[in-house]
Order: sequence, then C-alpha cells, then structure tokens
Amino acid sequence: MPGTSAIDPLSAEDIAKFERLLADHLAGRVDEEAFRVFRLNNGIYGQRQGGHNQMVRVKLPYGSITPEQLERLADVAEGYSRGWGHLTTRQNIQFHFVDLERVPALLRDLAEVGLTTREACGDTVRNVMGCHLAGACPFEVLDISPWAEATFRHFLHHPIAQRLPRKFKINFSGCVTDCGQAMFNDVGVVAVSRPRPDGTLERGFRVFLAGGLGANPHPAQALEELTTREELLPTIEAVLRTFDHYGNRDNKLRARLKWLVDAIGMDELRRRVLKERNLLLASSTWPGGIPAAVAELGDEPAGVGTGEMAPTALGVPVTLRADRRDGRPLADPYERWCSANVVVGVAKGTVSAIAYARLGDLTAPQMRALASIVSDLGVDLRVTNRQNLAFRGLTGSQLPELHARLQEIGMAEPGAELARDVVSCPGADTCNLAVTQSRGLADAIGQALEQAGLADVGGVRINISGCTNSCGQHHVADIGFHGAERRAHGRPAPGYQMLLGGHVGQTQVEFGQRALRLPAKSAAEAAVRVVGRFAEEREHGERFATWLERCGGAKSVGAELADLDHWPDPEEHPEYYFDFGETGPYVAEVGRGECAAG
Repeated sequence: MPGTSAIDPLSAEDIAKFERLLADHLAGRVDEEAFRVFRLNNGIYGQRQGGHNQMVRVKLPYGSITPEQLERLADVAEGYSRGWGHLTTRQNIQFHFVDLERVPALLRDLAEVGLTTREACGDTVRNVMGCHLAGACPFEVLDISPWAEATFRHFLHHPIAQRLPRKFKINFSGCVTDCGQAMFNDVGVVAVSRPRPDGTLERGFRVFLAGGLGANPHPAQALEELTTREELLPTIEAVLRTFDHYGNRDNKLRARLKWLVDAIGMDELRRRVLKERNLLLASSTWPGGIPAAVAELGDEPAGVGTGEMAPTALGVPVTLRADRRDGRPLADPYERWCSANVVVGVAKGTVSAIAYARLGDLTAPQMRALASIVSDLGVDLRVTNRQNLAFRGLTGSQLPELHARLQEIGMAEPGAELARDVVSCPGADTCNLAVTQSRGLADAIGQALEQAGLADVGGVRINISGCTNSCGQHHVADIGFHGAERRAHGRPAPGYQMLLGGHVGQTQVEFGQRALRLPAKSAAEAAVRVVGRFAEEREHGERFATWLERCGGAKSVGAELADLDHWPDPEEHPEYYFDFGETGPYVAEVGRGECAAG
C-alpha cells in the first residue's frame, strides 16, 4: 500500500521525462497540443486563470492516505500552492495555482512518500475508487481494499491505459449498499456471493459496465451473474481493451464507454468483452489468479452486524446513520457527533468515524493535525467520495479524544455526509467549463440550513456542479443543482437547474429529475424548503426518494417552489446579477475544457 521513503524507478523516470519535455516545450521544441496531452496524462491540469497556473491532481487510490503522506501534502500546500488542498468526489486531492515550472520539484516531493499524479487526468485509467469503510463495514461481503490496490497497481503505466479514446473510471464496493458508487462508472465492481451446490457460499464480484454521469447520464449494466476472484482483473482488463478497440476516437463528446452501448447495444458489448477475456491468457499483461496485494493483505470482511451497539460500549448510542425520530434532541456536541458520524461493525467491534471537511477543503495545519491524530491513535484514514475523511480501526474509548482533537481544527461537525455536508465541484473559481460559482452556492446552502435548524437532518444529500458535466455528481443526489446561464431583463445572470430524487445503492442508480430552474441567489432557499418539508413529512426511516414519490415527484415538489424562479429588477436588486463571491456583473466565460483533451 502507499508510503515509502524512496522514489520508485518508474516514478523517477516519469518525473525526469516531465522535466525534459517541459524544458523543450518552454523552448518551443514541443508544440502546445502535444505537451498539453502529455501533462494531462501526468495529472497536471490547466486552470481558468490561464498562463502557467496549474491544478495538480494527486491520486489517493480507494482514498487511502498515511500520516507521512499527509505531512508531505501539507508541505506541498504551503510550498507550491495557496496553503490548502481540495478533496474530490473521486478520492483525489488537488492543489491549485501551482506554477508550471515548479511541477517537477513537486512531483519529486510527492514520489518520496509514494504518491503519484500519473494518469490522474487525461484519457487514462483514473484513480481507482473504493468504499471508504471497506474492511470496517458491517455489511461487506469482501474487503475490497486489496482488490482496489491490485487494480491500481496493475493499470498504472499499463500500455493499453495511456491513450484511450476517453477517460476510464473504476469503482469498488464491498456490498450491494454500494457506498463506492459502482453504478455510474465505466467499470463498477460490487462484492457479492451465491450459493454453491453443497450449500456453502461462493464469494466473488458482480461487474457492471458502461455507466457514467456528465450531461447525459447512463446507468451501468451487469456483465454476468458472478465474476470469480481469479477472473476479476482479467475481466477489467478485457473491458479496457474492448473500449480501446471500439471506442469513438473521432468525437470526444461521444467517446466514453457509455456511448459504445448506445452504438452497438449491451448484448454486443458483453459478447465482445467476454471474448476478449477468453483470449487474454495469450497476452503478456494477463493478470489472472489472486493478485499479490490480495494474497498479502487478505480480503476477509469485517463481519456482519445486525443492530445498534449497546450504549454502555461507547458511552452513547451509536447508529449507522443520523436519523433520530424519538423526539429527544441531542444537545451535547459529543453525543450529536457520535450519533451522526460514528459507524459500528458489531460482529468484530470495528469502530469508524467521519471527520467533516467543509467544502472538501483541507488547510496545511489541518493536514498536519490529522497526521498527528492518525499516528497517535494508531488508526487508518480514508478520503470519502463526499469529500470528507473516515477514521477507521478506532476503539470506543478513543472517540472522546478524537472528537476533541477534531473540534480543535474545525472538523468535528456532526452530520458529515448528510444534510449539512453539501458537495460541490470547484466551479468557476478555477474550472474552464463551469458557468457558476458552485462552491459559493454550497457555502450559502450550508449556512441557510444551519440558520433554519436543518443541518442535522439525516437521509438527504445535496450536490452541486458548476455546469452540466456533473463533476459534483448532482445527478445522484437527493437534491442536485447544476449551473446554467440565464437571461433576465436583457442581462445575463447566474442560475441553476434543480434536480430531485437521485440516488445510488442496492446495485441500482436513479438519476435526479428536473424540478425547476431558478436564480443562483434563490437556490439556497429552495434547498431549505425541500429539506424542511422532507423532515416534517417523512415517515419513520423513510428515504428521500420514497417521500418524493409520495409527494408526486420532482415536478410536483418543484411547482411548490415556483415563486423562487423570479428575477427582480437589476437596479433594485443587483445581487441577483452577481455570482457568489464576484465583485462585478455576471459573465459566463467558458474556455476549453481540458478534461476532454485529445
């Protein structure tokens, strides 16, 4: 797993090549387009600000991160960026405003602690994701951590994975709850079991193909009933090779694997993948059998839990989610935090806790404090796909200390991963494609929920993207927003499309349906109204999607908010024509999106 004191030879070669080609590019010997594709394949992404401002994306496979790496990331934040890093919905960490000429030195600093940016951007196999509670989840069939690690190792520098038709994303979940969100990725892997003739259970995986979000979301579809542990990596490689052979290399807008399903149908895609897998044994890259990482680390599950941990075990009731309906308010901050942020696997007594990273941001001092906490408590840390951090391997007696230390650094808010925890892409702060300041809206919604006393409401998730491309994963949120330019009184203005009812789980995905369009400055009020109505009307344990269906669906709930789709006179209310954090009138400036680089 990640973490080393020396630079491995492949990383050293990558960095030396980057340094050499950067010098050639600055001297005019390598043209802009060729260098752009090269730097993207190395995780270096241009920013809206242009010039030599770069975003550097660091891979954290399945969210795993060590104290040594956190210390080094703090050094990077202070030494190369602006003192903070941003956790992404794909378990990466990004640094902005890095000067292009300083990238090679930054890459060396990362490589010394086993971190890489290689293939974090571009038309490559991106960061391999996994459920942040893998190995600690009370429901998992297998611990997918070593499988995600093996997949990361196999495809990093893989000869087929360098110049694909388009980016390729892989996610792992340890059970059908699907916290890893397998159902909207090019390959989504879910651990499952099936009965053998002798009555025992065979544990393996169900592999789903060709999912994706973006402006046109597609659900992933199953390849076969069960893929054995020995065949999992060959199956993923077979999918990748099929995509490389048949993906659209002429039109980037139709190049993802999901579009191949539209072109040839799922039955034909399935046939081609299985044929490729059957013949893969002849390839020098055949990865069959149990991978070394799995043999070394083991993939036994944490153990199945069937109920709530006894109150005497931890001092407070600990549940799997914050959804208290007994009418008793939790006034004590520690008790609220335990109720909302702690997860217990009863069978093996595993205890995990979520630390809240507001807007997905971590300052350098917070990174160093987190490194100290992990070292002192002797626990494990993972980045979640909701831009937070999960402490794993805790004991009940460690929870008070963890809570106190998280309070000291502003990361002990209860309800991380729930209502107050609004997820956002970077938006127009730095992204060329964004048309709105999505981070500003996320902050406004969070504050509005706090003021309304709704921030602790469980069972509802809010996600925001600054454009239709769904980097903020608005399609799979209970309440989703994506940025859109509007015109009112003859002037451009920042607006949002609100979607309701998206969710992923139980090896199914439902994409949010359009509710209404509204001004950016009215979106927070819309979120508060919907969360408030849900909290008031839901039945005990009722999911948001079920409540929404009872209420007549997204259009019906949206109709109740129609008064918010109002644009006042710009002279009387100029704030409607300024985006969050902007000092001048709104202008939708869209540049070339490097996530679609050729």
